[in-house]
Amino acid sequence: MQHGGGCCQEEQCLQIGKPVPHFVGEALLSDGSFKQIKLSDYKGKWVVLFFYPLDFTFVCPTEIRGFNQHYEEFKKLGAEVLGASTDSVYSHKAWAENGLGKVAFPIFGDTNHQISEAFNVLIPEKGISLRGTFIIDANGILRSAVVNDLPVGRSVDETLRTLKALQTGKLTGCEWKPGEKTLN
Repeated sequence: MQHGGGCCQEEQCLQIGKPVPHFVGEALLSDGSFKQIKLSDYKGKWVVLFFYPLDFTFVCPTEIRGFNQHYEEFKKLGAEVLGASTDSVYSHKAWAENGLGKVAFPIFGDTNHQISEAFNVLIPEKGISLRGTFIIDANGILRSAVVNDLPVGRSVDETLRTLKALQTGKLTGCEWKPGEKTLN
């Protein structure tokens, strides 16, 4: 896949309603250790996978802290949060220990860019990812994809709202909020 090109050169395109590409990578865990993680480790759980451009920057820590603050809410919904950037796990760890603070969920060090490429968020000429947020259901099917340009941070509240709407399995109208009636 090519960034922003919309054409797929590989066997499948990332598409809503279709299985996401399998991936494996090294991640920083909440206890400061490193571990190889694969998407299949989360079979049976919803996954919120988000990409951010770089460690030690300005917008990125606001997003990571936002997911961190709502992590228990995601867990109560049967969802796991996974972060990713093209920085190394060593950079993630140094950032967590020197300014960012403890992170409750794994963060991939996508230094070979395979995960970012698979989710079509890599900016090849810069070697960094756009701000992509992907909601994957318990069967590995992509249910939501939102990608922002570099300067615009995402809304964790909207990610939670979208996850809850998807989990109803029903039609939810514009501005639907949990607890409101669905359309069917």
